[in-house]
Amino acid sequence: MPTESPASAGRPGAPGPSGISGGPGTSGPSGAFGAGDPFGTPSTGFESGNGTASGTGADTGTDADTARAIDLLGRVSFGRLATSMRAMPFVAPARHIVTDGGVVLRIHRGFGYHRACNGSVVAYGADSFDRGGRSVWSVQFIGTARIVCPTDEELLLFGAEPEQADGEPFEPVFMRVEPQFVTLHTLEYREEQPNGHAA
Repeated sequence: MPTESPASAGRPGAPGPSGISGGPGTSGPSGAFGAGDPFGTPSTGFESGNGTASGTGADTGTDADTARAIDLLGRVSFGRLATSMRAMPFVAPARHIVTDGGVVLRIHRGFGYHRACNGSVVAYGADSFDRGGRSVWSVQFIGTARIVCPTDEELLLFGAEPEQADGEPFEPVFMRVEPQFVTLHTLEYREEQPNGHAA
């Protein structure tokens, strides 16, 4: 079963230069995962067959579960933002970084999605499905999005911006989301899986 746990409240809406973690190729809190797994997939404590889904083990509904999920999120660069606009649901690609226990997203202003998201409850998800291997994971969290001005350190973590989005110049807009309910799913395979499909 997936684990859902509320994140700790009272985090600042716009973090300062200190306390920044995550980003591509980095990890968050140490000691949350077993050694020897290049993706840092948590040990589930369940025996898994080919393609069997497993949860986060015995620690159900704890801050440790949230820390695990946020740490995994910090190990990939892109995810999917979901909410509704004019009563219609949508999913949009986003670049993200993990900072001070929250997540800052960068999307194209021209999409117009930030207007629907600002001050609203959104869902954000990311996964390691394109990496292949024997263990893959998927993280989703729900929280309120707020448009923010990123710090210089956060901009460095985001890295280079795309040149274009849907054929027009890319114009970034940033939103911070404090995860409130976090779900982590893992899939354990007997054999290593291919890392994607050929175009």
